[in-house]
Amino acid sequence: MNEIKLLLRKDLLILKNNIWLILKNPLRLLPYGGMVAYFFFIYTMRVRRGAEEGQTGIENLDVDGLPQVDFGLQNVIGGITLLALAFLIFQLFRATKKNVSFFKMADVNLLFTAPVKPENILIYYMGRSIIPSLGGSIIFIIYGASQFADKIEFSFINIAFLVLGFALFFFLTSPIRFLVYTLHTKYGVMQYIQTGVIILAVLLGLAILIPGLMAEKFWQGMFAWIASPWFDLFPIVGWSRAMMSYIFNQNLITALAFFGLYLLAYYVILRLVLDTAGYYYEDVLEATKSNEEQVEKVRGKKETPESSMSLNTKKKLALPDFGVGAKALYWRNYVHASRQDFHPLFGLWSVILAALGIAFAILSNFDWFSHKVLNGYLLMLVGINFFAGIGRGSVGDLKKPYFFLIPASWSSKLWNVIKLDLVQLGLISWVLIIPSVLIAGLDWKLILFYPLCVFLVYIVGLTINMIPKVAFEEGWDQKLIKPLMIGGIFLFGIIPSLVVSVLIFVWTRQFVWMLFAFTIGQTFIAGVLVHVLLDVISRLELKEI
Repeated sequence: MNEIKLLLRKDLLILKNNIWLILKNPLRLLPYGGMVAYFFFIYTMRVRRGAEEGQTGIENLDVDGLPQVDFGLQNVIGGITLLALAFLIFQLFRATKKNVSFFKMADVNLLFTAPVKPENILIYYMGRSIIPSLGGSIIFIIYGASQFADKIEFSFINIAFLVLGFALFFFLTSPIRFLVYTLHTKYGVMQYIQTGVIILAVLLGLAILIPGLMAEKFWQGMFAWIASPWFDLFPIVGWSRAMMSYIFNQNLITALAFFGLYLLAYYVILRLVLDTAGYYYEDVLEATKSNEEQVEKVRGKKETPESSMSLNTKKKLALPDFGVGAKALYWRNYVHASRQDFHPLFGLWSVILAALGIAFAILSNFDWFSHKVLNGYLLMLVGINFFAGIGRGSVGDLKKPYFFLIPASWSSKLWNVIKLDLVQLGLISWVLIIPSVLIAGLDWKLILFYPLCVFLVYIVGLTINMIPKVAFEEGWDQKLIKPLMIGGIFLFGIIPSLVVSVLIFVWTRQFVWMLFAFTIGQTFIAGVLVHVLLDVISRLELKEI
């Protein structure tokens, strides 16, 4: 017990030092103050709107006077539950591949050599890992409260169960992953655990497929089972959903019962971990070091290797020479893409995403899904390509010295750097959209607008990430300017184009014209950002010379 008190005192001293650092530089509180102000503004606006509109509670009844199934609400609950199940299955599968660590390298160097029992260190750090989950849950719930303040009463007990349900779900996954690894270390049961995870994923898939096939339309029945109240008994996912449902049913006994199940599950997992972990220092050391390297890569302190996530690193290539000058950049990216994936133009994940889109088109043609699902999937892919553009600035030729030394124009060099990406995006976009339009009977103009929109959002994401990295050498300058730049682009560029797009959709009820309006807005944003990027790149080389 004294050892745990000592560990707690260490963390309190660290917290005290961090508070002193903040007090010495109060400007660090500005982003948090802006976030609180935004939440308060949205909250007051929602409350005022709710007071003006009033609350209506008319129940949907069928011709016989019986309650009618609200398929919209059922699909919302089922969709959220499906996402939580997918996350849980993914975490369980990750547990069979890689161990989880609750420590940092500073903890390893300080505590693992200290005269402290390994069991006490593990108990303390495993319990302490709930703090990040609570912090993230509080931020997320406050944001949700500001958005739905006119619909739901957010009392203290309501917010408490929302935060606990959200936080405990993410918190318990880490001890479970650690338990899986310790069980394998002691008993060698990894193959059985992998088989169990696969069987669980198949059963959950059948729980969606079977009621969907039994219903008149697939989309009306696909979530009938996992959205039903009895699914609250499903471990972790159902427990969290039942606790968070307190804001609707106000059933305190049920919410406390599921909270008790969480406490019991954590106690059982903790006991199993302590019985099977043994001398775990060596097991967690590799995972801790790997996590530290990932953090350094995200912060830009360590460069991400281009060979990461490569599928064919040992593949023998016989590629023609594409030319000299800036074309060498395109040739280099082509070679790298050939080794990184099975084909330089069609990546594995891109083909999978395109196949999913075509599958949605086929299912919508047979009335399994509405066209809205396919349209939503296309918009999701647009967002994925935006973040892909942001990530592209972290690896590749854009940060290499020879990019500045090649004797060619800036526009030519930048074009050859991103040329292969645009070719890949164009091919996979047309592979997705052309069959989808023909199968689902969508507007043919999507064949033109969708690939163009994907190009533009990718370029916007790329330039957002690259401009501060190229223009500013200091890491703190990048951290301060990048959020302001992203906020400005969203506030004065992306959000206005989204608003105009939504208004056009409300007016025309046509997805194609909404996408067209958004594409026009992204054209202006991409043009301005590319011009700024070329300007800062040219100035940087002149300054370095």
